[in-house]
Amino acid sequence: MFVGRRNELSLLTKRVEHVSRTRTGLAVAIRGRRQVGKSRLVQELCDRSGLPYLYFTAVKGASVTESTAQFLAALTESDLPADRALLPGTPPPGGWGDMLRVLAGVLPDQPCIVVLDELPWLSEQDDTFDGHLQVVWDRLLSSRPVLLLLLGSDLHMMQRLTAYDRPFFGRADNLVLGPLNLADTASATGLPGSDAIDAHLVTGGLPGILLRWPSGVPADDYLRDECADPASPLFTVPEQALTSEFPNPDVARRVVESVGGDAHAFTSIASAAGGHGGPVSSGTLSPLLRQLTDDKQVLAADHPLSAAGGKPALYRIADTNLRLYLAILRDVHNLSRRGRPDAGYRLFTTRWASWRGRAVEPLIRSSLEQAALGGALPWPEAHAVGGWWNRQFNPEIDLVGADRGPIASQLYFCGSLKWLGTPFGTRDLHQLREGARHIPGFEVTRTGLIAVSRSGFDLPADTVDVAWGPEDVLASWQR
Repeated sequence: MFVGRRNELSLLTKRVEHVSRTRTGLAVAIRGRRQVGKSRLVQELCDRSGLPYLYFTAVKGASVTESTAQFLAALTESDLPADRALLPGTPPPGGWGDMLRVLAGVLPDQPCIVVLDELPWLSEQDDTFDGHLQVVWDRLLSSRPVLLLLLGSDLHMMQRLTAYDRPFFGRADNLVLGPLNLADTASATGLPGSDAIDAHLVTGGLPGILLRWPSGVPADDYLRDECADPASPLFTVPEQALTSEFPNPDVARRVVESVGGDAHAFTSIASAAGGHGGPVSSGTLSPLLRQLTDDKQVLAADHPLSAAGGKPALYRIADTNLRLYLAILRDVHNLSRRGRPDAGYRLFTTRWASWRGRAVEPLIRSSLEQAALGGALPWPEAHAVGGWWNRQFNPEIDLVGADRGPIASQLYFCGSLKWLGTPFGTRDLHQLREGARHIPGFEVTRTGLIAVSRSGFDLPADTVDVAWGPEDVLASWQR
């Protein structure tokens, strides 16, 4: 089953149509984290297009000779060659440069698709691969009706592929593939409202997990069944992602695991990731956090949003499935592998509610941004939604909507999020009103108030400008 990706399929289909119309080549570099569905998306495009295509997936650690032999075999078995008699019996001795020329020489006159999956592994095998690709593209491929799709899970290496100082600069469009959105999660699982949100937090929107989710089964029941299966993708997908990104127990992995635990501010991360020698030094941790945030994109950094900005930044795991794994599911998995699934499920239920209450915040903020952009909020100019806190984390405001971030020129609303088993009541409203007064840029008569609750509201009428429940959150992605 193929779920979601309507926008991405539409963008790629337009490029197929451009190749067919102009009879010239186009290249697209597609990057996204593992298990996000890059290969499945491109296979769907190939199947729907009806065009001849070659799909080649590189093998990590293979030599250039092995890799070009595998490529030649895939090319021979595909429906792409216009004349198989032109194919050599063995890979040419010149490595990837000559192999790409062989590819160009057997392309059909009709539009076609060539897919190179796990491209960073080809660059690991041959550090001149980018240069060979650029030369063959410029001289031979770009003038032919071919759509060249370059896929990779190493986000930093894929970004470098088309950087200004690299050979392929300016030759490929870039498409970043993220997880499925909340509406797609609801569609894949057949769940409404708060149950769909739970499923989204558990899976991180990763298709490889979602497509194994039985339709209509709530998260609690799903987890109970999965705890009895140590090989469940719920455990193995984040475990493999962590191992592939951080194979060694070095400082970078300790930092990721610390953030996945309960360390979110710089000082707490330094302390939690440190060893017997004390906390990680600022000179080591600062560039490492930038690398994990900007290059690897394993972490996300949240900054206080107000008219004056502020500190400190708070870090979180960008993928909620990996975040849940580090906080809860890794321990559950250990119990499952020891043949104690009931104990694993009890551990999950003990930690789940409090973890969910914090983990849902980024999703609610993104949902409010979606609603504002779609004109479904009284503040359509609220293009940035974040939170606010001071150095003492007293008070903390869950939701702040502004024209831009992290330093805004105008605040449009402040809000509170209560994702527990009790309604949002007058006490919660009082805390919001008192806390909001501390935010730089907040104006009592001008800045609106919003409340978001999983379990309804116990408030007098018209005390907040917007009151959102789980169905409203889901609806913001379905418009």
